[in-house]
Amino acid sequence: MGNSPALLIEGGSLIDGTGAAPRPADVLVEGDRIVAVGPEAPAGAPAGAARIDATGLTVMPGLIDAHCHLTFDEPRSNDELFFHRDPTLAALATAHHLPKLLMAGVTSVADPDTIFRMGPAIRDAVASGLIEGPRISTGIAALLTSVGGTAGRLIPDEGEVGYAEVVRTIDEMVLATRRQIKEGADFIKIHATGSIPTRAGELQVWTRDEMQAVCDTAHDLGIPVTAHCRNAGSTRDAALAGVDIIYHASFMDDEALEAVLGSGSALCPVFTFLANLCDHGAKVGAATNMVDIFRGEIEATAAMMRRAHDDGVRLMCGSESGFVLTPYGHWHAREMEVFVEELGLTPLQAITCATANNALALQADGELGLVAEGCRADLLVLDGDPSADVRILGDRGRLRAVVSRGVQVDLDRPWPQKQPMAGSRVGSWATETLTWDLVNP
Repeated sequence: MGNSPALLIEGGSLIDGTGAAPRPADVLVEGDRIVAVGPEAPAGAPAGAARIDATGLTVMPGLIDAHCHLTFDEPRSNDELFFHRDPTLAALATAHHLPKLLMAGVTSVADPDTIFRMGPAIRDAVASGLIEGPRISTGIAALLTSVGGTAGRLIPDEGEVGYAEVVRTIDEMVLATRRQIKEGADFIKIHATGSIPTRAGELQVWTRDEMQAVCDTAHDLGIPVTAHCRNAGSTRDAALAGVDIIYHASFMDDEALEAVLGSGSALCPVFTFLANLCDHGAKVGAATNMVDIFRGEIEATAAMMRRAHDDGVRLMCGSESGFVLTPYGHWHAREMEVFVEELGLTPLQAITCATANNALALQADGELGLVAEGCRADLLVLDGDPSADVRILGDRGRLRAVVSRGVQVDLDRPWPQKQPMAGSRVGSWATETLTWDLVNP
């Protein structure tokens, strides 16, 4: 990234990420560190320091997205994602999309699983300055049993497809965990629940002992574990097995919450995809037959998430960006809105979930997601007060400056655009069956 000049942000109202009320404060940045916050910042600014006049504006930490699929290129189906992607084009598409996150105020991101095992290469390319993007913590491939994940029978009984690596025995689970760590994974992801066409909802498809084997192996090597859990039993067993971050935790019950409290696991419910489908899916021709079910899942899960929050569990914000219903750069702040509207959190509490709390996803507690002396220099300057209305964080037009690693992001350039690449989209003959009765009512 090279050395950057000192930067002084003056006159703003500071939301520091701790949940404290906004306060007037100047911020001095040198390189990739915040070196002063408050009255001493202007006095410490060297001659020639760049300056941002934030008078009447809000200064806050850059957003962290704890669940974003950087390599998927916004597929409309698992079929597209698994069988209509080329490795080279997928990497180029990822590089194309990454600046959108910065332009939307997302300065750090955790990617749970990637196609073609490319997560570490993308992370390292960004870190070296080869391509532009936010800080990245990444998994490699989600570990699935042969029962599968959300893709049902598209998942093979062994081998790999898309973001999935199928493991059949505890020995294979341990081997895959070690191999992914050797390849550079920042964390391991277990797909603890999966869909079976003849059964409703997602079923637990990993045993607690299997999850325990992965957690023990990863933790022995200093690597955390995450798990996709869409029922109460899987959430309970993931917590008891030692999973560090539990995604979704859908329909969590009292027993599961007790396990989470005992284990210290963090919860990242990732409501945004469900909320977008329910609220806006009809506008883009999405199938809406699951709306009532998804609304029920949000409502039931939100009630337990609020209880978890009140009991001291760390809640985290993830957007599930990377799909056609959650395109890059558009919905990274929506989770905070859901936390306010469905969990009843205050905007400041929701902001803390998307900043200081989410630093766990980057293994950077106390370094990211805060505006304090010694923290990394990722900051936003925006028009409006998100502590009064958190929805403004979803409006890119409000951003006046984004600082990533101490350097201002170019917000004046055109939004990156591209057409679908040849073969990357699957057409549909029709949205309903053309029966004789339909033509001849």
